[in-house]
Amino acid sequence: MHREKTIAAQHLGLGAPTLTVESPSFNYGRPIGRTYAAPRGRSPALRWSTPPEGTREIAILVEDPDAPSAKPFVHWVARGISPERANLGEGAHPPVEGENDAGGQGWFGPAPPPGHGPHRYHFEVFAVDEPLEARAPRDRDELIEALRGHVLAWGETIGTYQR
Repeated sequence: MHREKTIAAQHLGLGAPTLTVESPSFNYGRPIGRTYAAPRGRSPALRWSTPPEGTREIAILVEDPDAPSAKPFVHWVARGISPERANLGEGAHPPVEGENDAGGQGWFGPAPPPGHGPHRYHFEVFAVDEPLEARAPRDRDELIEALRGHVLAWGETIGTYQR
């Protein structure tokens, strides 16, 4: 029986998305190009709708719940993004990039096991009511704890990838 792993927004108990998130690099639910894949791929471009008043920071988390691991595989932890921004260009490096599950920092592109079928990559964008710097979250778990009770709005887009 397939059990859905909890992505950050579900883990935080957030309701329906209130930010529109999309990527000019891929269409929702469709394949992400090899340009963005591991080991040398760059992050795809992202854009989101205007966050609500009171937003002090934007944070991004990219997770693969289809990875053969206990938790979703983390591909990107990014924070410190100005609330005045409504996008990140392809290959962008946000002010703070945390640890990915490949053992590095910054973007680590899709790399599902060969023959494992298509994996879904959730690009979650969070509008936060206070700067996260004081708690300095470095990885997924620390980011989720720092976000708890501070998310004003969120949204996601999903891309797929298989080898």
